[in-house]
Amino acid sequence: MSKPKVSSDWLAGCAGCHMSLLDMDERILQVLELAELRSTPITDFKEPDASGVDVGVLEGGISNTYNEEVAHKMRSRCKTLVALGDCAVFGGIPAMRNFFTIEEALRRAYIETPSTDESGKIPSDPELAVPTKVRALSEVVPVDIFVPGCPPDADVIFYVLSELAQGRKPELKDELLHWH
Repeated sequence: MSKPKVSSDWLAGCAGCHMSLLDMDERILQVLELAELRSTPITDFKEPDASGVDVGVLEGGISNTYNEEVAHKMRSRCKTLVALGDCAVFGGIPAMRNFFTIEEALRRAYIETPSTDESGKIPSDPELAVPTKVRALSEVVPVDIFVPGCPPDADVIFYVLSELAQGRKPELKDELLHWH
């Protein structure tokens, strides 16, 4: 029997969830004994297999039209979708932008910051993703497993991936839902 395929990607966030995944250290080899790691930000493959994967993992919130495309593609290509980390589960820190208009946020980021020189301007190109309200992953696509944490602990990620690789739905409760 072939190993289940796992793909991951990041959206609007800090990449801390993937760093926490790497914090599994040599336990990542145990996961690789159970599952085949396909597309991830840390591998050469950058999109989930067109033929599909068993588990898709997304970290980060949805903050623009490109994030929406990535979320829809992952959802359409995976059997089980995992929202990894507070940004994917709740919108997280990026959702603080929702207290302001997109125009106010862009003006602050590209024109008003102390590090911006006098030629600062808001990027405008039809090829750029269009910013949106920041949303949790489940506000855009159906999610099967929610793994909160900022970032989730490496032990929790190991548990979730190990359970999914063995065809079991992980139960996140008690000590697996603690905050650091």
